[in-house]
Amino acid sequence: MQSLSENPWRGEVTLTINGSPRVLRLPLGALARLENQLQETSLLDLVQRFETGRFSAADILALLTAGLEGGGHDLDSLDLAQAEINGGAVEAARVAALLLARSFSLPKGPEVSEGSGSP
Repeated sequence: MQSLSENPWRGEVTLTINGSPRVLRLPLGALARLENQLQETSLLDLVQRFETGRFSAADILALLTAGLEGGGHDLDSLDLAQAEINGGAVEAARVAALLLARSFSLPKGPEVSEGSGSP
């Protein structure tokens, strides 16, 4: 479900952590650090890792931490590992995959007129 404050056109996704909704996004710098941290040779390899289900809990944690940083939040990976995530590990994995997908694609919805390719 999309939050009123998240903007899918900016690649944003909302995750509720410790009872507070947080908007996550992956700007280019966060993607570069994430690629390096997860030891991938390209962003495409990182996307394929999630698309094929070859991701680990550490990958989810790294992706969400990068998204929090990109969204302007000061939770680090240690804080996030201890946090209560609404929906648990399943929701964390779903949001991590959606965050990565939104970073590389336009959102679908009524805002896009057929064939226009722009908001």
